[in-house]
Amino acid sequence: METVHFNGMIAALFVSLCLLAPLTQATDVQYCDKQADYSVKVKGVEISPYPVARGKPATFSISAVADGAITGGKLVIDVAYFGWHIHSETHDLCAETSCPVTTGDFVVAHSQVLPGFTPPGSYSLTMKMYDADKNELTCIGFGFDIGFASSVADS
Repeated sequence: METVHFNGMIAALFVSLCLLAPLTQATDVQYCDKQADYSVKVKGVEISPYPVARGKPATFSISAVADGAITGGKLVIDVAYFGWHIHSETHDLCAETSCPVTTGDFVVAHSQVLPGFTPPGSYSLTMKMYDADKNELTCIGFGFDIGFASSVADS
């Protein structure tokens, strides 16, 4: 009898963890040019919620390390859907992180509400970071998914 109760508790804990785990996801990142020695090295990308929900805010947090100080610049973001380029936007780097960025660790975070008519599926994003003198500091790409329904976080 006690074994059944204990197994039930383990099952309930497992289900709880499965429901919470998808709310945030770290994703694999690839550099655009694997031979380049970028002055900003990206450590990881975290997307919340995951999958991204249409019509709801989504946050992309990029952890990075700067080889030197960055006083300003821009982020250029390109999005593709099943390989087709569908969207581009440019952001002031200092609007997405605290400037000046000192040598070492920093985070670039961008939040955005995707329109409710955004098709569900797999997307790929390419982000280029430039300094104030238009020198490319890094270029990365990663994939993300947009879900069919609203986020589990809203339930």
